[in-house]
Amino acid sequence: MRFRACIAIGDGKGHVGIGLAKGADVSSAIAKATTKARKEILEVPIVHETIPYDIIMKFKAAKVLLKPAPKGTGIIAGGVVRLILSLAGVPNVAAKMLGSSNRVTNAKATMRALSALSARQT
Repeated sequence: MRFRACIAIGDGKGHVGIGLAKGADVSSAIAKATTKARKEILEVPIVHETIPYDIIMKFKAAKVLLKPAPKGTGIIAGGVVRLILSLAGVPNVAAKMLGSSNRVTNAKATMRALSALSARQT
């Protein structure tokens, strides 16, 4: 029997990463996942306290829609998308999870959307 851990880490200043790992016990799975998350940290572009533009990203059966929101809106998102965006430090954004309800695939779709934002931002 093995344990699986999915860890999201962020500094609240535009950096976030997720890691997924298995281990013989819970603590080793968490340690491995944390190490992977630290290696996969990406920078999220924050323009006027939100993301620069709308983006839809698909990962397997999960589809995530991220939209910029005006100041004072907060994070309008559910589940793991809210967690990742708050760890990244994005104060105002609207998001919708479409398709899958699996937390891991929704997390990976969100991370792909944020990485696509950072790639096109320059």
